[in-house]
Amino acid sequence: MTADPKPVYLLAGGGPPKPRHRPDPLAEEALQQAGVSNPSVAYIGTASGDNAGFCMMISRLLRKAGAGEVRLAPLCGRRADPQEAMRVIESCDIVFVSGGDVEAGMDALAKRGMIGFLRSQYSGGKPFFGVSAGSIMLAKNWVRWKDPDGHSSAELFTCLGIAQVYCDTHDEEDDWEELKALTGLIPPDSISYGIPSGMGLATNPDGSVRALGGAVPRFKNVDGRVKKIRPIRIRNWRFEIRD
Repeated sequence: MTADPKPVYLLAGGGPPKPRHRPDPLAEEALQQAGVSNPSVAYIGTASGDNAGFCMMISRLLRKAGAGEVRLAPLCGRRADPQEAMRVIESCDIVFVSGGDVEAGMDALAKRGMIGFLRSQYSGGKPFFGVSAGSIMLAKNWVRWKDPDGHSSAELFTCLGIAQVYCDTHDEEDDWEELKALTGLIPPDSISYGIPSGMGLATNPDGSVRALGGAVPRFKNVDGRVKKIRPIRIRNWRFEIRD
């Protein structure tokens, strides 16, 4: 039995320090998409090479926010097992994509033949959320440079496209330099979102979005030029359609 796709939560992570006993309210809201108490979480850690210490740290934060069991979908290193990863993802209530390096994370998913599987899980009703690089991996595309010293060598590469947006996370101190490079390469009139530290973006399958935790900056490709436009702000529960 399948269900309609759910909103995808793209979180930046970080932000002001929180009291140790208080869970992350955005992670709490994202976990509620599972529709059950203490949902089991499939953890995709390809962006960090399935780093065990990082997985343990994030798992504690997820459990504090209301998650039940957090299970690694093993996709990197000697313990990589795509069939087991698929079983973990199918059996869990919600899928979480963790942070690290976007391109390395996507390369690992492609190498293990997981991209089509993850997309089909989402279209069948499985809820997804991510943090930091994981949020970018859930979006449409990201940017890389063939020549690290050549700005003109920037090119797009494909991400999961589960969230129908372009975004970056927690790069406000650098004024969203990489996001602006991406925005200059996406189709004319397309909009990108810079998700500041401690904030998030909830996205619907139709491309509508909702800011989480504060105002989210936006950039627009205007005939190949990047223009900063008004941010989206929290508007109760309603989703705002991209303009």
